[in-house]
Amino acid sequence: MSYQVLARKWRPRTFREMVGQGHVLQTLIHALDSQRLHHAYLFTGTRGVGKTTIARILARCLNCETGITSNPCGECSACREINEGRFIDLIEVDAASRTKVEDTRELLENVQYAPSRGRFKVFLIDEVHMLSNNSFNALLKTLEEPPPHVKFLLATTDPQKLPVTVLSRCLQFNLKNLSPEKLVEHLKFILGEEKIAYEEPSLWQLGRAAQGSVRDCLTLLDQAIGFCEGKLTTAKVSEFLGSIDQGEIRALMEALIAEDAAAALATVRKLADTSPDFAVVLQELLSWLHRVAIAQVVPDAIDNSLGDREQVLAHAAALSRENVQLYYQIALKGREDLPAALDARSGLEMTLLRMLAFTPQLPGKTAAPTKNIDPVATGQKKKLTVEPEPEPALPLQVATPKVAKSRLSPSELQAAAVQTTATAAAPRITASTEASEPAVKPAPPVQLSGRPIALAELSTDTWPQVFLQLGLAGVTRSIAGHCALALVSGDQLKLVLDSRHGALFNEEHGRRLELALSDYFGQALKVQVASGTPASETPSGRRIRIEDERRLAAVHEFTHDPLVQALVTRFGAEINYESITPLNPDQH
Repeated sequence: MSYQVLARKWRPRTFREMVGQGHVLQTLIHALDSQRLHHAYLFTGTRGVGKTTIARILARCLNCETGITSNPCGECSACREINEGRFIDLIEVDAASRTKVEDTRELLENVQYAPSRGRFKVFLIDEVHMLSNNSFNALLKTLEEPPPHVKFLLATTDPQKLPVTVLSRCLQFNLKNLSPEKLVEHLKFILGEEKIAYEEPSLWQLGRAAQGSVRDCLTLLDQAIGFCEGKLTTAKVSEFLGSIDQGEIRALMEALIAEDAAAALATVRKLADTSPDFAVVLQELLSWLHRVAIAQVVPDAIDNSLGDREQVLAHAAALSRENVQLYYQIALKGREDLPAALDARSGLEMTLLRMLAFTPQLPGKTAAPTKNIDPVATGQKKKLTVEPEPEPALPLQVATPKVAKSRLSPSELQAAAVQTTATAAAPRITASTEASEPAVKPAPPVQLSGRPIALAELSTDTWPQVFLQLGLAGVTRSIAGHCALALVSGDQLKLVLDSRHGALFNEEHGRRLELALSDYFGQALKVQVASGTPASETPSGRRIRIEDERRLAAVHEFTHDPLVQALVTRFGAEINYESITPLNPDQH
């Protein structure tokens, strides 16, 4: 038996086998079950979404020998002949090849005759919008008042070209493009039945490339099976489609998060080996940034159309909203300027460098170097010559939770400011009264020691100091900064990585972290990194908490300034609390 292409082999034969289009199928099933039948149906939608398939199933439902039903038997002669395309009372017409009025008149001459075998004579006219105006005029009268034994099933990809007189005489059903999720689910079922092995990311690539068309998706699957020699792999399907590996786009995003120019350029160099269209690379980066921006505002709105929802949510947590919007605008402008660049690759590289150059720097933070050398990755012996990062002094003691979850929101700043302003405006009876109930109580500065920490001294309190002295760079540093120490037992260390950043972690980052810690403590260690909710403060959480405390202190100091109070009282001025930024420690 000759090979049958998947698009034909897996064409649905009942409504229940259809993928998607539930809004159309529900209406048709109810109409058939209640015997409320119209004489003309119009199915619209893009290619490959099931217009003619639904029409043929409807023809079986109308002519099944068991009676009019939404679930034809598939065994009677009418059902079998319709499936095989030889049912004499199903007249299929391709309007694209029969546009003349003479063809339409010849077709309509058969309308008056009763069906030969079936219950109804069904006229299925595909691409009906291709008929000429004269053909439509010849069809109108019959379409409006056909004999009771005739049903018209019309299909078109362009309903706008149909005269309104035709549209008004039909029940119109608009078929929708299928989402990548539905297409991937359908591909999994078919590959399971065909007993073909696959890597799931490769199916997401096919589902996206099909652009909502089931037929196109199955045609691409047929080609991919042949190209991959039986097993669908992500790399081979990417090569077959000529698409950009989403792993490389993710690597670019992680380089931007870490502000690591060397990693970004290395990823571009790796992409260049496959001779990609760099305009498409920018387009994919724009798409990723768009999804990250949505994840920051409405996380539940992020779908899994590329099988990477967790990574997108992790990037949304790692980047500020301002940076995401900035990167998006720079990428948008970079794509526009790409034709004017020396070459497409240099245009992409300049766009990425522009993103890093214009990334806003936090107070006290220096710009990331253009080249990061990780001695762990290169196999060199690491020497601890890196000075620990300066920790800001804490002039005030503020009631905050042990584990900082996020930066202060504008509403929290305003609430603190209102509290301090109210205290400042209260009647000052005596100096002792004012000092006994301040809005924020001062406390001694808290500083981490700059000396190396011994393994015996390692604890949840000293872990942030060790992190600062490890000399990590790039994404590995970002991962370690979101880890809390959970266990120290002999040569075994266990770290808990905040699950919001779990998508950034892989075995290579774990290996680098283990080597860095072993080198730091001067002995071989086994380091386990588990994703979860840290029970103690992470280095990143500690930094955010200190910044929040210093910002609250700045709000308190600013709102208590006599000049500020005088301006507010005399001129009715309003304070923009979000603009209050603490000075760097070295600026005092």
